[in-house]
Amino acid sequence: MIRIQRADERYPGGEPGEGIDTRHAFSFGRFYDPGNLRFGALLACNEERLAPGAGFDEHPHRHTEIVTWVVEGELTHRDSAGHATVLGPGDLQCLSAASGVRHAERNDGAVPLTFVQMWLAPVEPGGEPSYEVVRALSPDTPYAVPAAASTLRVHRLAAGDRAVLPDADSVYVHVVRGAVRLNAHDLAPGDAARVTAERDLGLRAVADAEVLVWAMRDVLAP
Repeated sequence: MIRIQRADERYPGGEPGEGIDTRHAFSFGRFYDPGNLRFGALLACNEERLAPGAGFDEHPHRHTEIVTWVVEGELTHRDSAGHATVLGPGDLQCLSAASGVRHAERNDGAVPLTFVQMWLAPVEPGGEPSYEVVRALSPDTPYAVPAAASTLRVHRLAAGDRAVLPDADSVYVHVVRGAVRLNAHDLAPGDAARVTAERDLGLRAVADAEVLVWAMRDVLAP
């Protein structure tokens, strides 16, 4: 089964007056939707746009694997475990909140910042928080999040290129930019596909594209 969520079906959020524009793919905050709480391990897939000087003040997380992909601009990250990092386009970070951590995210640069942040439920709660940064993640190189039984691939495709989707219990496809075709479905920036019980699927780039693909095993968190 393939379920498509269009960019304009995302829930609007953030604080536009403060330079924070968010688009949520899943039930979030005041946009409570009991039929859209998660897909596989994914609890959130947020498109975030921060104006220069805007950001999220320090706030807590627990029992969540937080994976962030920077699209444009610079993201400044600080957390209560002592990490202070500036990430640029093509950089990935993973913050494992585990038993509890606080962090802040800001655009301290001079140009607008765009990033995609994805939250995943760990198989087992608790543990010690951890943090990892991958600079300029190579296209098609899998990034494993073992705590959530999930793997992320970032595909950068030229028009006409193809990418094979992994055979997994649940596959989530998010188009960052460009245009791709999945079976008979044309996907544009901000569109997403939720795939279950399908095999031997592939993407074809209709235009130059960047696509995030999660492969997840069905291991339910407590």
